Amino acid sequence: MRFSGEFPLTLTIAELVQGLTAGQYSSAEIVQDVLRRIEAQPGLNAFITVDRDGAEAAARMADAARARGQNAPLLGVPIAHKDIFCTAGIRTTCGSRMLTDFVAPYDATVVARLNAAGCVPVGKTNMDEFAMGSSNETSFFGPVRNPWDAQRVPGGSSGGSAAAVAARLVPAATGTDTGGSIRQPAALCGITGLKPSYGRVSRYGMIAFASSLDQAGPMAQTAEDCALLLAAMAGFDERDATALTAAVPDYQAALRSPIQGLRIGVVREHFGEGLDATVGDAMQAALREYERLGAKLVDISLPNSGHALPCYYVLAPAEASSNLARYDGVRYGYRAAEYRDLEDMYKKTRSQGFGPEVKRRIMIGTYALSAGYYDAYYLKAQRLRRLIAQDFGQAFESCDVIAGPTAPSPAFAIGAKSDPVSMYLNDIYTIPVNLAGLPAISLPAGFVEGLPVGLQLIGRYLDEARLLNVAHKFQEATDWHRRAPAGF
Repeated sequence: MRFSGEFPLTLTIAELVQGLTAGQYSSAEIVQDVLRRIEAQPGLNAFITVDRDGAEAAARMADAARARGQNAPLLGVPIAHKDIFCTAGIRTTCGSRMLTDFVAPYDATVVARLNAAGCVPVGKTNMDEFAMGSSNETSFFGPVRNPWDAQRVPGGSSGGSAAAVAARLVPAATGTDTGGSIRQPAALCGITGLKPSYGRVSRYGMIAFASSLDQAGPMAQTAEDCALLLAAMAGFDERDATALTAAVPDYQAALRSPIQGLRIGVVREHFGEGLDATVGDAMQAALREYERLGAKLVDISLPNSGHALPCYYVLAPAEASSNLARYDGVRYGYRAAEYRDLEDMYKKTRSQGFGPEVKRRIMIGTYALSAGYYDAYYLKAQRLRRLIAQDFGQAFESCDVIAGPTAPSPAFAIGAKSDPVSMYLNDIYTIPVNLAGLPAISLPAGFVEGLPVGLQLIGRYLDEARLLNVAHKFQEATDWHRRAPAGF
Protein backbone atom coordinates (compact mmCIF):
# COMPACT_ATOMS: atom_id res chain seq x y z
CA MET A 1 0.00 0.00 0.00
CA ARG A 2 1.38 3.38 -0.93
CA PHE A 3 0.94 6.15 1.60
CA SER A 4 -1.03 9.26 0.72
CA GLY A 5 -1.26 12.72 2.21
CA GLU A 6 1.43 14.03 4.55
CA PHE A 7 4.96 12.87 3.87
CA PRO A 8 5.71 10.38 6.66
CA LEU A 9 9.01 11.88 7.81
CA THR A 10 7.29 15.11 8.77
CA LEU A 11 5.44 12.98 11.31
CA THR A 12 6.61 12.21 14.83
CA ILE A 13 7.45 8.68 15.92
CA ALA A 14 4.12 8.43 17.73
CA GLU A 15 2.30 9.42 14.54
CA LEU A 16 4.38 7.04 12.41
CA VAL A 17 3.53 4.16 14.73
CA GLN A 18 -0.17 4.99 14.43
CA GLY A 19 0.06 5.03 10.64
CA LEU A 20 2.00 1.77 10.54
CA THR A 21 -0.50 0.10 12.85
CA ALA A 22 -3.40 1.34 10.72
CA GLY A 23 -1.75 0.09 7.52
CA GLN A 24 -1.49 3.55 5.96
CA TYR A 25 2.08 2.75 4.87
CA SER A 26 4.68 0.06 5.42
CA SER A 27 8.05 0.19 7.10
CA ALA A 28 9.65 -0.70 3.76
CA GLU A 29 8.12 2.39 2.16
CA ILE A 30 9.23 4.67 4.98
CA VAL A 31 12.77 3.27 4.96
CA GLN A 32 13.03 3.76 1.20
CA ASP A 33 12.11 7.41 1.69
CA VAL A 34 14.63 7.71 4.52
CA LEU A 35 17.42 6.32 2.36
CA ARG A 36 16.44 8.55 -0.55
CA ARG A 37 16.49 11.65 1.65
CA ILE A 38 19.85 10.75 3.18
CA GLU A 39 21.38 10.24 -0.26
CA ALA A 40 19.91 13.56 -1.43
CA GLN A 41 21.62 15.53 1.36
CA PRO A 42 25.32 14.59 1.31
CA GLY A 43 26.27 18.21 1.97
CA LEU A 44 25.05 18.00 5.57
CA ASN A 45 27.65 15.28 6.22
CA ALA A 46 25.34 13.93 8.93
CA PHE A 47 26.14 10.26 8.29
CA ILE A 48 29.43 8.36 8.32
CA THR A 49 27.92 5.02 7.31
CA VAL A 50 24.57 4.21 5.69
CA ASP A 51 23.52 0.57 5.86
CA ARG A 52 21.11 0.36 2.92
CA ASP A 53 20.99 -3.43 2.67
CA GLY A 54 20.60 -3.93 6.39
CA ALA A 55 17.88 -1.27 6.68
CA GLU A 56 15.87 -2.67 3.80
CA ALA A 57 16.09 -6.19 5.22
CA ALA A 58 15.09 -5.03 8.70
CA ALA A 59 12.13 -3.09 7.28
CA ARG A 60 10.89 -6.17 5.43
CA MET A 61 11.19 -8.20 8.62
CA ALA A 62 9.24 -5.54 10.54
CA ASP A 63 6.43 -5.60 7.97
CA ALA A 64 6.34 -9.40 8.05
CA ALA A 65 6.19 -9.36 11.85
CA ARG A 66 3.29 -6.91 11.79
CA ALA A 67 1.49 -9.06 9.24
CA ARG A 68 1.80 -11.99 11.68
CA GLY A 69 0.13 -9.91 14.39
CA GLN A 70 3.24 -8.91 16.30
CA ASN A 71 3.29 -5.36 17.59
CA ALA A 72 6.52 -4.21 19.25
CA PRO A 73 6.26 -0.60 20.47
CA LEU A 74 8.52 0.86 17.74
CA LEU A 75 8.01 -1.79 15.08
CA GLY A 76 9.16 -0.50 11.69
CA VAL A 77 10.35 2.94 12.84
CA PRO A 78 13.68 4.02 11.25
CA ILE A 79 16.45 5.22 13.55
CA ALA A 80 20.07 6.33 13.22
CA HIS A 81 22.77 5.63 15.79
CA LYS A 82 25.56 7.94 16.82
CA ASP A 83 28.78 6.33 15.61
CA ILE A 84 29.91 5.75 19.18
CA PHE A 85 27.63 2.73 19.67
CA CYS A 86 29.02 -0.64 18.63
CA THR A 87 26.95 -2.30 15.93
CA ALA A 88 27.59 -5.90 14.89
CA GLY A 89 28.89 -6.13 11.33
CA ILE A 90 28.88 -2.37 10.72
CA ARG A 91 31.91 -0.19 11.38
CA THR A 92 32.00 1.98 14.47
CA THR A 93 34.47 4.84 13.98
CA CYS A 94 33.82 7.26 16.86
CA GLY A 95 34.57 9.96 14.28
CA SER A 96 38.27 9.09 14.49
CA ARG A 97 41.00 7.92 12.17
CA MET A 98 41.94 5.56 15.00
CA LEU A 99 38.79 3.46 14.39
CA THR A 100 38.16 4.10 10.70
CA ASP A 101 37.94 0.38 9.89
CA PHE A 102 36.80 -1.02 13.24
CA VAL A 103 33.84 -3.42 13.01
CA ALA A 104 32.45 -4.59 16.35
CA PRO A 105 31.37 -8.22 16.75
CA TYR A 106 28.38 -7.27 18.93
CA ASP A 107 25.66 -4.66 19.43
CA ALA A 108 25.70 -2.10 22.23
CA THR A 109 22.87 -2.62 24.70
CA VAL A 110 21.15 0.55 23.47
CA VAL A 111 21.23 -0.75 19.90
CA ALA A 112 20.08 -4.23 20.89
CA ARG A 113 17.16 -2.92 22.94
CA LEU A 114 15.95 -0.57 20.22
CA ASN A 115 16.21 -3.44 17.74
CA ALA A 116 14.12 -5.57 20.09
CA ALA A 117 11.53 -2.78 20.25
CA GLY A 118 11.23 -2.97 16.46
CA CYS A 119 13.39 -0.05 15.31
CA VAL A 120 15.02 -0.23 11.88
CA PRO A 121 18.62 1.10 12.04
CA VAL A 122 19.60 2.90 8.84
CA GLY A 123 23.15 4.03 9.60
CA LYS A 124 25.68 5.70 11.87
CA THR A 125 25.82 9.46 12.34
CA ASN A 126 28.83 11.75 12.31
CA MET A 127 30.20 13.07 15.60
CA ASP A 128 33.07 14.91 17.22
CA GLU A 129 36.06 12.60 17.53
CA PHE A 130 35.56 10.32 20.55
CA ALA A 131 32.73 12.69 21.55
CA MET A 132 35.22 15.46 22.34
CA GLY A 133 33.82 18.71 21.03
CA SER A 134 30.88 21.10 21.07
CA SER A 135 30.50 21.79 17.36
CA ASN A 136 31.06 18.55 15.41
CA GLU A 137 34.14 20.09 13.81
CA THR A 138 36.66 17.65 15.31
CA SER A 139 35.43 14.63 13.33
CA PHE A 140 38.01 12.92 11.14
CA PHE A 141 35.24 12.74 8.53
CA GLY A 142 34.72 16.50 8.39
CA PRO A 143 32.25 18.85 10.06
CA VAL A 144 28.50 18.31 10.07
CA ARG A 145 26.50 21.29 8.85
CA ASN A 146 23.43 22.73 10.52
CA PRO A 147 20.36 22.30 8.28
CA TRP A 148 19.06 25.71 9.38
CA ASP A 149 22.21 27.36 7.97
CA ALA A 150 24.85 25.24 6.24
CA GLN A 151 27.57 27.69 7.23
CA ARG A 152 26.93 27.05 10.92
CA VAL A 153 27.68 24.17 13.26
CA PRO A 154 24.98 21.77 14.47
CA GLY A 155 26.53 21.52 17.92
CA GLY A 156 28.34 18.54 19.31
CA SER A 157 29.30 15.96 19.92
CA SER A 158 26.03 14.37 18.72
CA GLY A 159 25.80 16.85 15.86
CA GLY A 160 25.21 14.27 13.15
CA SER A 161 22.25 12.83 15.02
CA ALA A 162 20.79 16.29 15.69
CA ALA A 163 21.21 17.44 12.07
CA ALA A 164 19.69 14.22 10.72
CA VAL A 165 16.57 14.58 12.87
CA ALA A 166 16.24 18.33 12.26
CA ALA A 167 16.50 17.84 8.49
CA ARG A 168 13.85 15.10 8.74
CA LEU A 169 16.26 12.54 7.30
CA VAL A 170 15.25 10.20 10.14
CA PRO A 171 12.53 10.55 12.78
CA ALA A 172 14.90 9.69 15.64
CA ALA A 173 18.53 9.10 16.54
CA THR A 174 20.60 8.08 19.52
CA GLY A 175 23.15 10.36 21.12
CA THR A 176 25.50 10.47 24.07
CA ASP A 177 25.92 13.23 26.61
CA THR A 178 29.12 13.68 28.63
CA GLY A 179 28.90 17.43 29.17
CA GLY A 180 25.90 18.45 27.06
CA SER A 181 26.45 16.51 23.85
CA ILE A 182 22.77 15.57 23.42
CA ARG A 183 21.18 18.76 24.72
CA GLN A 184 23.42 21.39 23.10
CA PRO A 185 23.11 20.07 19.51
CA ALA A 186 19.39 19.50 20.11
CA ALA A 187 19.09 23.20 20.99
CA LEU A 188 21.17 24.40 18.05
CA CYS A 189 19.21 22.24 15.59
CA GLY A 190 15.72 22.82 16.99
CA ILE A 191 14.87 19.29 18.17
CA THR A 192 14.22 17.58 21.51
CA GLY A 193 17.09 15.78 23.25
CA LEU A 194 17.04 13.96 26.59
CA LYS A 195 20.04 13.19 28.79
CA PRO A 196 18.84 10.57 31.32
CA SER A 197 20.09 10.16 34.87
CA TYR A 198 23.51 8.56 35.10
CA GLY A 199 22.97 4.79 35.11
CA ARG A 200 19.42 4.86 33.74
CA VAL A 201 20.64 3.63 30.32
CA SER A 202 23.35 1.01 29.90
CA ARG A 203 26.76 2.13 28.64
CA TYR A 204 27.71 -1.38 27.48
CA GLY A 205 28.99 -1.16 23.92
CA MET A 206 29.13 2.64 24.03
CA ILE A 207 32.76 3.60 23.43
CA ALA A 208 33.95 5.43 26.54
CA PHE A 209 35.07 9.05 26.75
CA ALA A 210 34.64 9.84 30.48
CA SER A 211 33.08 6.86 32.21
CA SER A 212 31.61 8.67 35.23
CA LEU A 213 29.92 11.25 32.99
CA ASP A 214 28.91 9.50 29.74
CA GLN A 215 25.22 8.75 29.30
CA ALA A 216 23.21 7.61 26.26
CA GLY A 217 19.87 9.17 25.39
CA PRO A 218 17.28 9.78 22.66
CA MET A 219 17.01 12.63 20.15
CA ALA A 220 13.73 13.22 18.28
CA GLN A 221 11.20 15.87 17.33
CA THR A 222 9.16 15.72 20.54
CA ALA A 223 9.22 14.81 24.21
CA GLU A 224 6.57 12.17 23.47
CA ASP A 225 8.96 10.53 21.00
CA CYS A 226 11.79 10.67 23.54
CA ALA A 227 9.48 8.95 26.05
CA LEU A 228 8.87 6.11 23.58
CA LEU A 229 12.58 5.73 22.89
CA LEU A 230 13.68 5.95 26.53
CA ALA A 231 11.17 3.27 27.51
CA ALA A 232 12.92 0.92 25.09
CA MET A 233 16.48 1.98 26.01
CA ALA A 234 16.33 2.15 29.80
CA GLY A 235 16.72 -0.55 32.41
CA PHE A 236 19.25 -2.67 34.24
CA ASP A 237 22.01 -4.38 32.29
CA GLU A 238 24.17 -6.93 34.07
CA ARG A 239 27.01 -6.20 31.64
CA ASP A 240 27.30 -2.60 32.87
CA ALA A 241 28.41 -2.21 36.48
CA THR A 242 27.03 1.36 36.56
CA ALA A 243 23.54 0.43 35.29
CA LEU A 244 20.78 0.93 37.85
CA THR A 245 18.37 -1.74 39.03
CA ALA A 246 15.58 0.83 39.51
CA ALA A 247 12.32 0.02 37.73
CA VAL A 248 11.57 1.89 34.50
CA PRO A 249 8.40 4.01 34.85
CA ASP A 250 5.59 4.24 32.31
CA TYR A 251 6.84 7.36 30.56
CA GLN A 252 3.88 7.48 28.17
CA ALA A 253 1.37 7.56 31.01
CA ALA A 254 3.37 10.27 32.79
CA LEU A 255 2.98 12.62 29.81
CA ARG A 256 -0.69 13.13 30.65
CA SER A 257 -0.15 14.41 34.20
CA PRO A 258 -1.24 18.04 34.80
CA ILE A 259 1.38 20.63 35.67
CA GLN A 260 -0.80 23.12 37.53
CA GLY A 261 1.10 24.21 40.60
CA LEU A 262 4.43 22.93 39.27
CA ARG A 263 7.34 24.86 40.77
CA ILE A 264 9.94 25.79 38.15
CA GLY A 265 13.25 26.96 39.53
CA VAL A 266 14.90 29.70 37.46
CA VAL A 267 18.67 29.80 37.99
CA ARG A 268 19.74 33.39 38.46
CA GLU A 269 23.35 32.56 37.49
CA HIS A 270 22.15 31.35 34.07
CA PHE A 271 20.60 34.68 33.09
CA GLY A 272 23.59 36.92 33.61
CA GLU A 273 26.84 37.67 31.86
CA GLY A 274 27.63 35.41 28.94
CA LEU A 275 24.04 34.80 27.82
CA ASP A 276 23.06 36.30 24.46
CA ALA A 277 20.34 38.85 25.26
CA THR A 278 18.04 37.59 22.51
CA VAL A 279 18.37 34.02 23.76
CA GLY A 280 17.50 35.29 27.22
CA ASP A 281 14.37 36.93 25.81
CA ALA A 282 13.30 33.65 24.20
CA MET A 283 13.80 31.83 27.50
CA GLN A 284 11.73 34.39 29.38
CA ALA A 285 8.95 33.97 26.82
CA ALA A 286 9.04 30.20 27.33
CA LEU A 287 8.85 30.64 31.09
CA ARG A 288 5.85 32.94 30.71
CA GLU A 289 4.17 30.19 28.69
CA TYR A 290 4.69 27.84 31.60
CA GLU A 291 3.12 30.39 33.92
CA ARG A 292 0.13 30.51 31.58
CA LEU A 293 -0.10 26.73 31.84
CA GLY A 294 -0.33 26.98 35.62
CA ALA A 295 3.26 26.62 36.77
CA LYS A 296 4.92 28.86 39.33
CA LEU A 297 8.37 30.38 38.82
CA VAL A 298 10.79 30.26 41.75
CA ASP A 299 14.10 32.11 41.91
CA ILE A 300 16.95 29.74 42.80
CA SER A 301 20.73 29.81 42.93
CA LEU A 302 23.41 27.31 41.98
CA PRO A 303 26.37 29.15 43.53
CA ASN A 304 29.03 26.67 42.43
CA SER A 305 27.82 26.35 38.84
CA GLY A 306 30.41 28.90 37.74
CA HIS A 307 33.13 26.43 38.75
CA ALA A 308 31.62 23.56 36.75
CA LEU A 309 33.62 24.25 33.59
CA PRO A 310 37.11 24.04 35.15
CA CYS A 311 35.97 21.11 37.27
CA TYR A 312 34.75 19.23 34.18
CA TYR A 313 37.88 19.99 32.17
CA VAL A 314 40.00 18.33 34.83
CA LEU A 315 37.80 15.27 35.44
CA ALA A 316 36.71 14.47 31.88
CA PRO A 317 40.22 14.66 30.35
CA ALA A 318 41.57 12.59 33.24
CA GLU A 319 39.09 9.83 32.48
CA ALA A 320 39.68 10.21 28.74
CA SER A 321 43.42 9.81 29.29
CA SER A 322 42.75 6.47 30.95
CA ASN A 323 40.07 5.25 28.53
CA LEU A 324 41.98 6.13 25.38
CA ALA A 325 45.18 4.43 26.53
CA ARG A 326 43.84 1.23 24.92
CA TYR A 327 44.35 2.64 21.42
CA ASP A 328 47.97 1.70 20.89
CA GLY A 329 47.97 0.00 17.50
CA VAL A 330 48.56 -3.44 18.99
CA ARG A 331 45.14 -4.99 19.46
CA TYR A 332 42.80 -3.20 17.07
CA GLY A 333 42.32 0.09 15.30
CA TYR A 334 44.75 2.21 13.33
CA ARG A 335 48.46 1.36 13.29
CA ALA A 336 51.23 3.55 11.83
CA ALA A 337 52.62 2.11 8.59
CA GLU A 338 56.28 2.68 9.41
CA TYR A 339 58.08 2.53 12.76
CA ARG A 340 61.45 1.49 14.20
CA ASP A 341 60.42 -0.43 17.30
CA LEU A 342 57.48 -0.96 19.66
CA GLU A 343 57.82 2.41 21.40
CA ASP A 344 58.06 4.21 18.07
CA MET A 345 54.96 2.36 16.88
CA TYR A 346 53.04 3.52 19.94
CA LYS A 347 54.09 7.13 19.42
CA LYS A 348 53.41 7.28 15.70
CA THR A 349 50.13 5.39 15.93
CA ARG A 350 48.69 7.70 18.57
CA SER A 351 50.14 10.84 16.94
CA GLN A 352 48.65 9.97 13.57
CA GLY A 353 45.45 8.28 14.79
CA PHE A 354 44.16 11.00 17.13
CA GLY A 355 43.13 14.52 16.15
CA PRO A 356 44.25 17.74 17.88
CA GLU A 357 41.34 18.02 20.34
CA VAL A 358 41.68 14.43 21.50
CA LYS A 359 45.42 14.87 21.97
CA ARG A 360 44.82 18.07 23.90
CA ARG A 361 42.48 16.36 26.34
CA ILE A 362 44.72 13.32 26.77
CA MET A 363 47.62 15.61 27.66
CA ILE A 364 45.52 17.64 30.11
CA GLY A 365 44.17 14.50 31.74
CA THR A 366 47.56 12.83 31.99
CA TYR A 367 49.00 15.96 33.59
CA ALA A 368 46.14 16.17 36.11
CA LEU A 369 46.70 12.54 37.15
CA SER A 370 50.47 12.72 37.33
CA ALA A 371 52.47 12.52 40.54
CA GLY A 372 52.53 15.85 42.34
CA TYR A 373 49.44 17.20 40.60
CA TYR A 374 46.76 14.61 41.49
CA ASP A 375 45.86 16.31 44.78
CA ALA A 376 46.15 19.82 43.36
CA TYR A 377 43.82 19.23 40.42
CA TYR A 378 41.98 15.90 40.23
CA LEU A 379 41.16 15.53 43.93
CA LYS A 380 40.03 19.17 44.23
CA ALA A 381 37.85 18.78 41.15
CA GLN A 382 36.17 15.74 42.70
CA ARG A 383 35.46 17.72 45.87
CA LEU A 384 34.02 20.55 43.82
CA ARG A 385 31.87 18.06 41.93
CA ARG A 386 30.28 17.06 45.22
CA LEU A 387 29.52 20.71 46.03
CA ILE A 388 27.87 21.20 42.63
CA ALA A 389 25.66 18.16 43.28
CA GLN A 390 24.78 19.51 46.72
CA ASP A 391 23.71 22.83 45.15
CA PHE A 392 21.17 20.96 43.03
CA GLY A 393 19.91 19.08 46.06
CA GLN A 394 19.32 22.33 47.94
CA ALA A 395 17.65 23.93 44.91
CA PHE A 396 15.19 21.05 44.58
CA GLU A 397 13.97 21.69 48.11
CA SER A 398 12.10 24.71 46.71
CA CYS A 399 11.25 23.59 43.16
CA ASP A 400 10.21 20.54 41.14
CA VAL A 401 12.23 21.18 37.97
CA ILE A 402 14.91 23.69 37.04
CA ALA A 403 14.75 25.75 33.83
CA GLY A 404 17.14 27.88 31.84
CA PRO A 405 18.90 28.19 28.49
CA THR A 406 20.56 25.12 27.01
CA ALA A 407 23.28 27.11 25.24
CA PRO A 408 24.37 30.76 25.61
CA SER A 409 23.87 31.57 21.91
CA PRO A 410 22.37 30.16 18.71
CA ALA A 411 24.51 28.08 16.37
CA PHE A 412 27.78 29.81 15.52
CA ALA A 413 29.63 29.79 12.20
CA ILE A 414 31.90 26.88 11.30
CA GLY A 415 35.45 27.88 12.23
CA ALA A 416 34.33 30.80 14.40
CA LYS A 417 35.60 29.35 17.69
CA SER A 418 39.19 28.36 17.03
CA ASP A 419 40.15 29.09 20.64
CA PRO A 420 39.46 25.95 22.74
CA VAL A 421 38.33 27.93 25.79
CA SER A 422 35.69 29.87 23.85
CA MET A 423 34.46 26.52 22.49
CA TYR A 424 34.30 25.00 25.97
CA LEU A 425 32.19 27.92 27.22
CA ASN A 426 29.37 26.83 24.93
CA ASP A 427 28.62 24.00 27.41
CA ILE A 428 28.52 26.22 30.48
CA TYR A 429 24.83 25.51 31.23
CA THR A 430 24.88 21.79 30.49
CA ILE A 431 28.04 20.55 32.23
CA PRO A 432 26.79 20.94 35.85
CA VAL A 433 24.04 18.40 35.11
CA ASN A 434 26.54 15.71 34.12
CA LEU A 435 28.71 16.39 37.14
CA ALA A 436 25.65 15.82 39.35
CA GLY A 437 24.39 12.81 37.36
CA LEU A 438 20.93 14.35 36.91
CA PRO A 439 18.47 14.05 34.00
CA ALA A 440 17.89 17.02 31.71
CA ILE A 441 16.07 17.72 28.47
CA SER A 442 16.42 20.42 25.82
CA LEU A 443 13.34 21.39 23.85
CA PRO A 444 12.81 23.93 21.06
CA ALA A 445 11.76 27.26 22.56
CA GLY A 446 11.98 29.87 19.83
CA PHE A 447 14.20 31.41 17.19
CA VAL A 448 16.86 34.09 17.15
CA GLU A 449 17.54 35.56 13.71
CA GLY A 450 16.12 32.46 12.06
CA LEU A 451 18.10 30.02 14.20
CA PRO A 452 16.52 27.75 16.84
CA VAL A 453 17.27 28.02 20.54
CA GLY A 454 16.55 25.51 23.29
CA LEU A 455 15.11 25.59 26.79
CA GLN A 456 16.79 23.22 29.25
CA LEU A 457 14.77 21.52 31.97
CA ILE A 458 16.64 19.71 34.76
CA GLY A 459 15.02 17.14 37.04
CA ARG A 460 15.69 15.26 40.22
CA TYR A 461 17.68 12.04 39.96
CA LEU A 462 15.68 9.35 38.12
CA ASP A 463 12.78 11.77 37.54
CA GLU A 464 12.81 11.56 33.73
CA ALA A 465 9.05 10.98 33.80
CA ARG A 466 8.38 14.43 35.22
CA LEU A 467 10.82 16.08 32.80
CA LEU A 468 9.13 14.43 29.83
CA ASN A 469 5.72 15.43 31.19
CA VAL A 470 6.72 19.08 31.66
CA ALA A 471 8.33 19.24 28.20
CA HIS A 472 5.30 17.56 26.59
CA LYS A 473 2.88 20.08 28.09
CA PHE A 474 4.95 22.92 26.63
CA GLN A 475 4.93 21.25 23.22
CA GLU A 476 1.16 20.78 23.38
CA ALA A 477 0.88 24.56 23.79
CA THR A 478 3.54 25.64 21.24
CA ASP A 479 4.69 24.62 17.78
CA TRP A 480 8.43 25.31 17.90
CA HIS A 481 9.15 21.57 17.68
CA ARG A 482 7.05 21.29 14.51
CA ARG A 483 9.15 23.74 12.53
CA ALA A 484 11.65 22.36 10.06
CA PRO A 485 14.43 24.16 8.13
CA ALA A 486 13.60 25.36 4.64
CA GLY A 487 14.10 22.72 1.99
CA PHE A 488 13.70 19.80 4.36
